[in-house]
Order: sequence, then C-alpha cells, then structure tokens
Amino acid sequence: RLLFNLEVHGKMDNTGYCSESFNSLTDDVPPLDRDYGGSYGAGDGSNGVPKLMDLLDEPVPGVGTYEDFNTIDWVREKSKDRDHHREIATKSKESALALMKSISDAFSGWLLMLLVGLMSGALAGGIDISAHWMTDLKEGVCLNGFWFNHEHCCWNSNETTFQERDKCPNWKSWAELIVGTNEGPFAYIMNYLMYVCWALLFSFLAVSLVRAFAPYACGSGIPEIKTILSGFIIRGYLGKWTLIIKTITLVLAVSSGLSLGKEGPLVHVACCCGNILCHLFTKYRRNEAKRREVLSAAAAVGVSVAFGAPIGGVLFSLEEVSYYFPLKTLWRSFFAALVAAFTLRSINPFGNSRLVLFYVEFHSPWHLLELIPFVLLGIFGGIWGAFFIRANIAWCRRRKTTRLGHYPVLEVLVVTAVTALLAFPNSYTCMSTSELISELFNDCGLLDSSQLCNYANVSVTKSSSDALPDRPAGQDVYTAMWQLSLALVFKMLITVVTFGMKVPSGLFIPSMAVGAIAGRLLGVGMEQLAYYHHDWVIFRGWCSPGADCITPGLYAMVGATACLGGVTRMTVSLVVIMFELTGGLEYIVPLMAATMTSKWVADALGREGIYEAHIRLNGYPFLEPKEEFSHKTLAMDVMRPRRSDPPLSVIMQDGMSVEEVESLIAETSYSGFPVVVSHESQRLVGFVQRRDLVISIENARQHQEGVVSASRIFFTEYTPPQPPNSPPPLKLRGIMDLSPFTVTDHTAMDIVVDIFRKLGLRQCLVTHNGRLLGIITKKDILKHMAQMANRDPDSILFN
Repeated sequence: RLLFNLEVHGKMDNTGYCSESFNSLTDDVPPLDRDYGGSYGAGDGSNGVPKLMDLLDEPVPGVGTYEDFNTIDWVREKSKDRDHHREIATKSKESALALMKSISDAFSGWLLMLLVGLMSGALAGGIDISAHWMTDLKEGVCLNGFWFNHEHCCWNSNETTFQERDKCPNWKSWAELIVGTNEGPFAYIMNYLMYVCWALLFSFLAVSLVRAFAPYACGSGIPEIKTILSGFIIRGYLGKWTLIIKTITLVLAVSSGLSLGKEGPLVHVACCCGNILCHLFTKYRRNEAKRREVLSAAAAVGVSVAFGAPIGGVLFSLEEVSYYFPLKTLWRSFFAALVAAFTLRSINPFGNSRLVLFYVEFHSPWHLLELIPFVLLGIFGGIWGAFFIRANIAWCRRRKTTRLGHYPVLEVLVVTAVTALLAFPNSYTCMSTSELISELFNDCGLLDSSQLCNYANVSVTKSSSDALPDRPAGQDVYTAMWQLSLALVFKMLITVVTFGMKVPSGLFIPSMAVGAIAGRLLGVGMEQLAYYHHDWVIFRGWCSPGADCITPGLYAMVGATACLGGVTRMTVSLVVIMFELTGGLEYIVPLMAATMTSKWVADALGREGIYEAHIRLNGYPFLEPKEEFSHKTLAMDVMRPRRSDPPLSVIMQDGMSVEEVESLIAETSYSGFPVVVSHESQRLVGFVQRRDLVISIENARQHQEGVVSASRIFFTEYTPPQPPNSPPPLKLRGIMDLSPFTVTDHTAMDIVVDIFRKLGLRQCLVTHNGRLLGIITKKDILKHMAQMANRDPDSILFN
C-alpha cells in the first residue's frame, strides 16, 4: 500500500539521537494544546471556502494538531496564522477592548523575545559560575567558603603576591587538607586520586540524571533542533524536564573534565526556554510555524550567551540551524540576542566584565606574507574536520549497532577515567578547555607568568605600543611546546569518542582547542624563525630585529577558527563570532582566509558537516536545503503506490459509512487519506489527516445524537436527502483540505524536491489528467535521495 506515514508510529521508538538504551520520556508540555479551536482544516480560509461548523457549534478539540514524530504542514499553519490576523484586524475596528487586544497581540512577539533573552542569559550565567567553581573543586577547596572558586578565593586574600597570584593561604589543595603538605610524591598521588574521583563522581551524576529523568538532555542538541526547525515534532525534546536536567548535567559534564563544551548545549537550553515561554502566549502556543520562528530566535540567543557574540548568534541561526527565517525573525533574533548578552554582562560570571573566559586583545598588525601560514592552518582545520566527522560517525554507528550502546553509564565512566588519568599529568589538559584556549590566545606581556611566555630576557625599550618585540624562547617555552604537542594528540583522539555520549556535550570548545594548540605551535615556530632568520627573503623589509613581527596568540585564534569551520562548515557566522570574541577588526581577513580554506578542504574530503552527519545517522526526516538534487527522475518514479503495490487507500466523498472509515483507519498506518469523488472516477476532491478524522469521529459519537457505525460520512458541501429511518449523517467537510498540493506524474523530481523544501510540505498528490494516481511524502523523497546516493533507503527511519 501507499506508504504515506511520514513516520510509521508503530515501528518507532521515542528515543532519537541520545537514547538507544534509554526509556522514552513523555513530557507534559505538548507542542499544541488540546483545547485549541481555530479552523478545522488546512484549507479553511485560504481557499475561499467558508468555515462550516459541522459537528457542533464549538470547534473539536485536537483537530489541526499533530502526532508525535510527525512533520507539521507549514502551508496549513501559515494559513491559520493569516486567518488569526484577519480575525483580529476585523474585530479591532469594533471596540476599544478589541483594539487593545490587537495591540497586545502585535506586541506579544517582542515581549516573548525579551523573556527568552532574560531567562537564557540568567541560566547561562548560572552555568558559567557553577562550572567554574566545580572545575576548581577537583583541585582543592577554599577555606573562607567552599562556594568560592580558586580565583575568587585568592582575590579575597590580603597575603597573595602578584608573582604567585595562584597561591594563597585560603586555598588548600586536597593533598594539603588530607596529608598536610603539597610537596612530594605522596601529595602528588593524593591530588591525582582526588582529581580522578571528582571527575568520575561528576560524570556519574550527569549520566545518571540524564538516564533517569530526561534522555533527550544528552548530546549537543543542535542536530535535533535543526530537524525540529524544519518542521518535525519530537515531543518533550524542548520541555521543562529536558531544560532542568540539561542545565544541571551540563555543569556536571563540563566540570568532570571530559573533552566537551557547553556552547552547543546552550543553544538547546535557550530553545527549551523559548518553547516553554511560548505557552504563555496563545498565538505561539497554538501555531507550530509561529513557534518555530521563536525557536530560530532562541538558537541565536544560545550562541549569543555561549560566546558573548550577539550578532554572530543571529548569523549562526540564519546560516546553520534555521529552515524558515523571515525578516521579522531576523529583527526579533537581534533583539533577543541583545537582551541575553546584556543579562549575561549584568551577571558578570567571570568577574572581568567580559562575556567569555577567553576574550583577548592583540596589539600588533599582521603582514600579508602571514597569509601563507594562515592558509596552512585552514588546510589543517579542513583535514581535521573531515577526519573527526568520519571517525565520530563510525564510533557513534558502532555504539548504535553493538552492545556498547546498552551500557551508557559504563561508557561515560570509562571515558571519564581515561580522560582524567591521561589529563592530570599534563598541565595543559588538566585545566578546563576554556582556560586552555584563553592561555593559547593570550598575547604575552611583561607581567605574564605562563610557561608559554617564559622567553629569554632581552632589553625592552618602552614604546608607544603595548607589544613586546620577538624574543628567543626560553627552556620553559620548549617544555610547553612538547606538552602542547601531546595535548593536541590527546584532544584529537579523546574528542572523537566523547561527542555523542549520554551526557550534554558540545563540540565548539574541543574543536577550537585542537585548532588553538596547532595554531600556537605554528605561531611560536614562526616567531622563532623570524627572530633567528630575520634576514631571510620572506621576513626582510617587515620584520627587523627588535620588532614585534609575529603574534603566536593570533595564530592560535586563526587555528581555532579553521578547526571549528572544518567540523561544522560554518563560514560567515564563524568569522563574526571570532571577531566579536577578540574585538579586532583588522584580523577579519586572516580569519576569512582560514575559514574558507578550511571549508573547501573539508568539503573536498566529505560534503557533510558534523550536524548533518548526525541527522543522517539518526534517520531524521530532514531535507538538507544546501544539497542539490541532480538526478533525472520523475514524480511517477517516486510516488506510491508502485506497480506491484496494492491500490491507493482513499475515502469517497459521500459513499462511506463510519464503520468503513474506522476499519480503513484500523487496517492502515498512513497519516492521511485522499478524498475522491468515487472509486470509478478517482477525481480528487481534497485530503484529510488521519488524526483529524479519528478525533472528529470520536467527538461525533460522544456529542452528536444518533451517530452509529452505519451513519454515512459526507465530505460534500450539501448533504443529499437520506432515506427514512436511516441514522443521522456525519458531515466532515470542515476537516478536509480543499486545496492539497498536486503535481502531474511527469513533473521532474528536482522541481518536486524544491517544492517540498520551500513550502515545507508533508505530502504532495500526483495526478494524471485530473485523476488521482498516487502520493509522494517527505519520507519517500528522502528514501529516493538515499537510493540515488547508493545508501540504504531504510536508513531514513527515526531510530
């Protein structure tokens, strides 16, 4: 039979990206309230047909809503929104109260954006402060108050010296508290042991909370949000339980020292805030398309608070996650991102008036010839991105298809133990990844006490610039280079197995760390080359002795950009985010050069970014807007039923009883049925959704007197005269879409794919000379595209 169910409900488990081994969790925040009235069918109001109150005077609860794991009908939702606006505009002329309601309806979108920005900014500030404190808790505790992190504890101390700013009597390492000294092998082993134990405790709490309360809280969340924004419904994914557990477990996962970031999950947290706050406003609660406009703005808010980059956040939402992004959403995203950044700045989580931990300012300009190493970093970023995607997808596929997926808690604990055991001996992997990036981005000054800045002393003349001249590297710098090289290999390998585990895990920070390490290594190498060989042709003329030619921190920043671009394939938004991080306008060209090189190299090695690869791995019904359909096939090649299939399941407009329709529904799992004049003519009348049909018949049986199994169902405008003593008929024209999208059987599939992408259709009917031939669903298109790409078409199943 025609496979018209976007997702076959009986065969799907409510698990998704994160929960092969988790029990599904229903959420009590449904995408649409059951008490929604509105118009009956998709076509009402948009096709000139008056609204018919057929069953009762009141609209039927639940009609016009969607099942879980189904795709929304964008055309119907937009039509519903236009009807809502017309109704309000008409009523606003009748009374002052109606006018006030009209104004509040128009203002509700901006108020909702304000609330989303405030809530997301406050949560992000809390996450930053908590993660900072719990990360330091692995190393020691503050005697003044256990709630102070290391930095705040030493701020309050009057005995701290500038040279030893990290050492103060108020902060005690675990070895000092337990064995009384911080020197010697026993103290080192004690600190090592406590570090591993705290890491295991944090990760165990994180994975246990996710498993017990909110399976959807794991992972990054961006692949699912992209799918939801394209119109798919994953009920509970953006609910209040997911928000609470994701917020708590994100802090725990980051604090455990695993190679993951909080930036991707913060997008998920912001979208949860947006979804929950939508329920305060009728316009957004009742319309799935309007809600997705809010979620697009919320995604921008997530990046705004993650990086302190409001404009970068708006561009990220536009470039990377949004499927439908009208101009109005652009303005609202901008406003929401502004409010969120302002809220985070007010909280001041890092105590330095900056929105991120690794804010930097560089003082020396870059030279044209430096574009060569910048492009080399771009090539490295592209190769690393392609390698990471292939390795991570292979590992995640192994997790899905083998027994590994049955032991999520054990997997997290083993990876945490390996990470902690290998990370502690190396000071660059022992610190949090944000602090590592901050140190790598840092431009060495006279007051820096870092190993990376321990250059041999040369006489420094005070100039108008704050920059120091290039100097020969000291022994500590060479030691740091070895440690960073080991850290690079460690981060590259451990991130592959960490991303996709059953804890909240972002990818931005680990990818940036890999690139920043590579960039800093290259930057120091270039700096020493310029110092010892300033008479070489490439340095002559712009790098004289005593000048500050090379900034290793800039190379780290370019490397971080290149690696993040290679993994995610972002371009414009990535450059703007990095530019907002550094506040340096003059470094836009190096960032652009590295980003474009990285994207070209990564695209040459594999077309998909990490999020698209995870969407495909999980079988989400997502039509990638960037992917071209280049095959010469026709609608008749893709439509159902095929020649060997049973005939199409249809409903007659005036010839079927309630019992016949109910048996058709019971025997099939399709999401809807075409309505035709008769079996003989097969002339198309409209289309009716399965859910609307079930709800309407149930409602009629309960509330309409005399409706029995023998009652006839009519989809016609006028009910023909009934024989005497026959039960009352059931008129369901109001739930029928009178203008379903149709194409002819000879329409090229590239046009059909474009129609599905641009209009967000659930299904399209195929006709020949006005007679109904078959149907094409979004899932049929995805299966066809998989087949054309020599992939398994059955992989397009949400599992």
